[in-house]
Amino acid sequence: MADRVRVEARVHSEYAVDSFTKMDGGVRFYGFVHAAILKSGPDPKVLDFGAGRGCFHDNRKSSYSKHLQDLRHTGAEVWAADIDPVVNSHPCSDHQIHFDPDEPLPFEDEQFDVIVSDMVFEHIANPEVIMPELRRILKPGGRLCVRTPNKFGYLVMCSRLIPNALHDRLLHYIQPFRKAQDVFPTVYKLNSPRDLKRHFPDDEVCWYYDISEPAYHFNNVLVYRMLLVMHRLLPPGLAVAVCMFVRKRRRDSE
Repeated sequence: MADRVRVEARVHSEYAVDSFTKMDGGVRFYGFVHAAILKSGPDPKVLDFGAGRGCFHDNRKSSYSKHLQDLRHTGAEVWAADIDPVVNSHPCSDHQIHFDPDEPLPFEDEQFDVIVSDMVFEHIANPEVIMPELRRILKPGGRLCVRTPNKFGYLVMCSRLIPNALHDRLLHYIQPFRKAQDVFPTVYKLNSPRDLKRHFPDDEVCWYYDISEPAYHFNNVLVYRMLLVMHRLLPPGLAVAVCMFVRKRRRDSE
């Protein structure tokens, strides 16, 4: 697999610069994450919620993408948290926390300036437990930054038709550079601005729909180019991903 050429390199000339394209949704999202951290003031504390093993660190050749996703480069103190103990090996954090998803999060009230959750919310089966906890540990004026598949995007629609038990097997062919340990069951309970507003009714919620480069293409040039055309024609509301940002309401006295 290591010597297979990625389809992005065969289609996008700019990929030769640093192994990412002008359409890269991760680069776009983490630009906003960096902005949120920089606006939070001195000595920010950041939680990477659902950090896993930090797979971006070993499955992307792009130095710039790795730099953006290693949030320590912002000057922040970074916690990596996950329900999987593999988080204890996370390479780009100052602290690693393994937690029980059915218990309160092991953090103090209003501990974090920014919470980042990248491609995690689609896996949260108990939002009524997790969302109040995320709000509790976020400082007033702090931001929750979320990237997740769009509830109404074609990928989610297709995924709903396929049993979770088959996802790993199918992704081996559809997304051949993705490792099996990075595939998890999906439930799609928090994948639209409306879903998020329901859990943060008193806070500011803003978002954008992200029509980025295709990710599920069998590493086939023809399939990739066909999906590129489809992505250009998609209305924003049917985009593959949605990036959402919650700003916790400040206290009335502030």
